[in-house]
Amino acid sequence: MATQTYKVLGQSAPAATTATDLYTVSASTQTVVSTLVVANRAATSATFRVSISVAGAATATKDYIAYDTTVPGSGFVTLTLGLTLGAADVIRVYGSTSTLSFSAFGSELA
Repeated sequence: MATQTYKVLGQSAPAATTATDLYTVSASTQTVVSTLVVANRAATSATFRVSISVAGAATATKDYIAYDTTVPGSGFVTLTLGLTLGAADVIRVYGSTSTLSFSAFGSELA
């Protein structure tokens, strides 16, 4: 019988202008990403990108679900999405500065 686990899927505070894997779906697993939160730890605005790469492929233009979206200084953006991901799919994040923190929440079904 399949087991569903609700949890923090991934957290990252990547280096500036560096695409970073936030979460990779494990083998034989399906995942629903309910919410992605981007927090800006600086007083000035910043921008971020989020992409979903099927089976871990290199990021392509079609993969972006957010591109150069603004986060206000000392603020946050919450994306409530309900993304469904299969085994080996990857969520990648990118920030214009190193002051952004990314957190993904959801459930895994194994």
